Amino acid sequence: MAHLIQPLDTDDPLGPLPQEFAAIMRPELPSLIKEIGVEVTRAYPEYARLLDGPNGQAIRVGVEQSLASFVDLVAEPTASTTLRDDMCRRFGRFEAYEGRTMDTLQGAYRLGARVALRRAKKVGQSYHLSPTLMLSFADALFAYVDELESLSREGFLEVQSQSGEQGEALRRRLLHLILAGRPAPRSAIADLCEQTGWTLPDEVTLVAVRAPAALDRLGADRDLLFDLSDPQPHLLVPGPLDEARRSMLAQALPGCRAAIGLTVPTALACDSIRWARRVLELVDAGVIDDAPLIRCEDHLITLWLLSDPALLDQLAQRELAAVAGISATRRERLIETLRIWLDTRGTAAQMGELLDVHPQTVRYRMRSLETIFGDQLVDPESRFATEAVLRALRLRARSAGASP
Repeated sequence: MAHLIQPLDTDDPLGPLPQEFAAIMRPELPSLIKEIGVEVTRAYPEYARLLDGPNGQAIRVGVEQSLASFVDLVAEPTASTTLRDDMCRRFGRFEAYEGRTMDTLQGAYRLGARVALRRAKKVGQSYHLSPTLMLSFADALFAYVDELESLSREGFLEVQSQSGEQGEALRRRLLHLILAGRPAPRSAIADLCEQTGWTLPDEVTLVAVRAPAALDRLGADRDLLFDLSDPQPHLLVPGPLDEARRSMLAQALPGCRAAIGLTVPTALACDSIRWARRVLELVDAGVIDDAPLIRCEDHLITLWLLSDPALLDQLAQRELAAVAGISATRRERLIETLRIWLDTRGTAAQMGELLDVHPQTVRYRMRSLETIFGDQLVDPESRFATEAVLRALRLRARSAGASP
């Protein structure tokens, strides 16, 4: 390769790099990229954490694109820089989203340039390149880095211009699209993620908040999506709700009552918020006890049994048809006895204590139930359906303050 670059006189003026120089530089790229990565992450530990996170691969591709583009421009000065420009603007937007200034990114760019220049000096010595050519390389390299910084600053300023109300409006729009579920276009969600700097997670947990709701922004995690101006205020937590997230919510929603939905795949986010809102309805109805933060997972059977009131009425009519013609007082006593038996499978003495009646009374009622219901209490499927109906009716009766 040495014949490609003829030594230049040190008195020659600085100028563009000869196109053949790209042939020397290109084989150095893979190891140079690794070396720059080591130096940058050592000097800026925050970038080491980012490379290990969900955006790590995109960052590596951006670095590779930036270096490869420099070589491409040497080989062909009219080469397109569209991908490089987009990556640099993304880097700037990401710095803004992370709450940093441009100083860290500028420092990383310039450190990378120094590492590249150090490598170029070694390569220059092995190829006996003239000092003037090496000065031209340094001049071109730092001019190129200035261009990268300028592009990143564009992205940085773009995010800053979207701060405040505009940024919140975009995040609310993103939340609404996620909750819309299919057929919400994934491209629209991806675009909003890009504009807001929000990483789309594999799973989400939705939280329904009782109005009026207020969020302590200082106490809230930055990755929350929320709309507290909605008639049914709600927010989205990326991933599962661990103890740290739960403590954060308790702090960020002071004085608010909220229901925490189940953690579901992001595409099913609408189910999580639906269940959470249903829990708040059942709290209002007196079926579920109130608390500052109520977890749906603690009330799954209740949610299931009371998911369709009209269907429950139909099931109750079918399963309790055998006692429909009995007087109300006797029917109530028999149903209560049946419910206790299904719940406990206890002896007459045990059931008598729960019902506050004599064991002989329990035996009499059980004989009546066996006569009235017949095989319905023997067949497993029928018995399960009857038990489910009685449990659901008892839960629903809590809202009316009466027994089923």
